[in-house]
Amino acid sequence: MADFDTSHVKNIVLLGHAGSGKTTLAECMLFEAGIISRRGSIAERNTTGDYHELEQDRGNSIFSKLLHAKWRGYKINIVDTPGYDDFVGEVISALRVADTGVMLLNATTGVEVGTDIIWEYTEKFKTPMIFAVNKLDDDQADFDTTVAEAKSHFGSKVVVVQYPRQQGAGFHEIIDVLRMTLYKFNYNGGEKLPIPDDEKARAEVLHKELVEAVASNDESLMEKYFDKGELDEDEMKEGIKKAMINHDLFPLFCLSGVRNMGSGRLMGFIDNVCPSANEMPPQKTKRGDELPCDANGPACIFIYKTVNEPHVGELSFFKVYSGTVKSGMELENESTGVTEKMNQLFLVEGNKRTITNELVAGDIGATLKLKNTHVNNTLHARGRNYELNAIEFPPPNVSVAIEPTKKGEEEKLSQALHQLREEDPTLLVEVSSELKQTLIHCQGDMHLAVAKWKIEHIHKLEVKFTKPRIPYRETIRKMADANYRHKKQSGGAGQFGEVYMRIEPWYEGMPEPKDFTVRGRDTYELDWGGKLVFYNCIVGGAIDARFLPSILKGVMEKMQNGPLTGSYARDIRVCVYDGKMHPVDSNDISFKIAGLQAFRQAFQQADPQILEPIYTVEVLCPDDLTGSVMGDLQSRRAIVEGIDSEGHFQKVIAKVPLAEMDGYSSSLRSITQGRAKFKSRFHEYSPVPFELQRKLIDEYSKTQKEEYA
Repeated sequence: MADFDTSHVKNIVLLGHAGSGKTTLAECMLFEAGIISRRGSIAERNTTGDYHELEQDRGNSIFSKLLHAKWRGYKINIVDTPGYDDFVGEVISALRVADTGVMLLNATTGVEVGTDIIWEYTEKFKTPMIFAVNKLDDDQADFDTTVAEAKSHFGSKVVVVQYPRQQGAGFHEIIDVLRMTLYKFNYNGGEKLPIPDDEKARAEVLHKELVEAVASNDESLMEKYFDKGELDEDEMKEGIKKAMINHDLFPLFCLSGVRNMGSGRLMGFIDNVCPSANEMPPQKTKRGDELPCDANGPACIFIYKTVNEPHVGELSFFKVYSGTVKSGMELENESTGVTEKMNQLFLVEGNKRTITNELVAGDIGATLKLKNTHVNNTLHARGRNYELNAIEFPPPNVSVAIEPTKKGEEEKLSQALHQLREEDPTLLVEVSSELKQTLIHCQGDMHLAVAKWKIEHIHKLEVKFTKPRIPYRETIRKMADANYRHKKQSGGAGQFGEVYMRIEPWYEGMPEPKDFTVRGRDTYELDWGGKLVFYNCIVGGAIDARFLPSILKGVMEKMQNGPLTGSYARDIRVCVYDGKMHPVDSNDISFKIAGLQAFRQAFQQADPQILEPIYTVEVLCPDDLTGSVMGDLQSRRAIVEGIDSEGHFQKVIAKVPLAEMDGYSSSLRSITQGRAKFKSRFHEYSPVPFELQRKLIDEYSKTQKEEYA
């Protein structure tokens, strides 16, 4: 039997910008619960959460970690998450299984860009939220400004539960306006004391604000408040819980993680007030059904994370959304139909695993060596067809080409990239036939550095990253005619085909050709975007209709390897209007070659144009860095289209050529000291400047000569 029933399991996720103190707080919580006897620190590289060699080297979290603490009859599952936007996938997957979020705010810097970005996902999941102002022992701490910024960014739903009596080096007292108590901390722990007289007025005002905020979200509590002028502790507890579940109230607490001040009270609030999984709204399945979190219901789990551990295999992290999962149980994967046996179940404490016999609805754990189960898969009892909604991960911002430094290791690299992709859904791998490169698409340069570290240290492969080739497009701007005769005689049957062709820029709504008699028309939606419209305008049987598909094949072959740079061509109308054939020597290959060469010649005479991909880039940055961000973008041929305000931040919106985005992630981090974030998405193809077009054509000509030299 499980040690804790569903109502006594609390799942929290620690959130916040890099450096806000999440891992340190997790260490405090484990220490307070007696899970560890000594608190580790980031500086000493010995925290329970940041156990990975890479994290210890870099001094910050990279992967989400599952921890747990037993606290006053409750089990608190703690998911510690990284703060850098490059690792946002770890945050999103953790939010998916948490029932409460704890958003840490650095008292020295207030609400940061990373906080805002994470908040977007908490709104999407409607995760009940607690704010915790950390680092109040720092001399630069400013509690009031931090609270004001939180209210400005996240609304008046942010309600103060605690405030510091003093800040900076002397910080050691927290006034709690929910319990109307002063918590005083010293080296022997903490003690509860009456609120001093000089703080009573402020505490009373904040207490009243808290009570009114709770009452305003519940009509019955509002009536009691009007009748009594107060709410008792149980009424406050239920009112806060209900408001948190509805995303109507966000309590704010005080902390010093480094000094371990305030963590115990925060844990007390989590076990006493924060919702258990069975108090949250039931999960929705993809079919729209509801799945209540009931330990007596049919077994159903959701895989939110996988990790490949050397010498062990794939470790799958899951949350039990219904029923009780027992060791040895067989569950069916709704996506693949595969039956998986849960051979071993684990409780997880960072890099340590403890075997357990069962996990009840609402709990989080891990298992090993599932045969064919991945992130976002739902496993359920046989005879059911539950499929829980998948986690939606953000699109990538950065792309690089990757190749092994040694020839012959391409297959080994492919296997390594497949495993990386299994572990990290925000990392995409593409084998581009167009660019003739293997590409990695990820969230940023730090994300990329982690991928390279894994390939080199875990898979023992040396790789190099190179700049991806740009997927240019080619088109034309005016009409041109050309003809080509292909003639080859080598004894016996020869080859003969002659094609007269007109090409024009194609556009939507274009009128039919006036100069020719149209015998047939085909429109082709090209795989790479744009269209080819192909007209048969042959009269008098100059070319048999049976040869037209071969002419089309030659045209299409050249469009796949454009005349200017070898890039795909698009948006062209081709009219084949005359030609000649030979009764013996004409065949398909002859007309394919004639069609290809006629198209190539006409293309060169039709004012050809290279198009480049343009991306919409949105940069979120503090107001004082807007000028630097805009200057850097403009140096990349960007067109800045506008600046929008988002709370205390500015969002710079620009259109930027993909060719100029190489290294942008690290450049932005450098000029803003990591205080800005960006996202990008494809917008359109646009003509390249004349000078760049000439340069690209010259470079392509040079490579062609080298290939055939």
